Amino acid sequence: MAQVCFKPSGVCSQEINFELDEEGRIHGLRFTGGCNGNLKAIGLLLEGADAKKAADTLRGNQCGMKGTSCADQLARAIDQVYSS
Repeated sequence: MAQVCFKPSGVCSQEINFELDEEGRIHGLRFTGGCNGNLKAIGLLLEGADAKKAADTLRGNQCGMKGTSCADQLARAIDQVYSS
């Protein structure tokens, strides 16, 4: 499994960590900082989900007037993995 560690910007969380298996599914999604309950729920909901589909769903989601959100930052982390 590939380990991913992403430093988000413009949001309350300071780090996003997850693993991608050989089939591109998300495992062990963890956010450091941010809205604890909501971000734990996102991790539970996305366990085993197709990363590219998750990114397509979450991309562009905004938190207030920030122009981004922790979910949008997760999509950016996934996009970064696949653009490398």
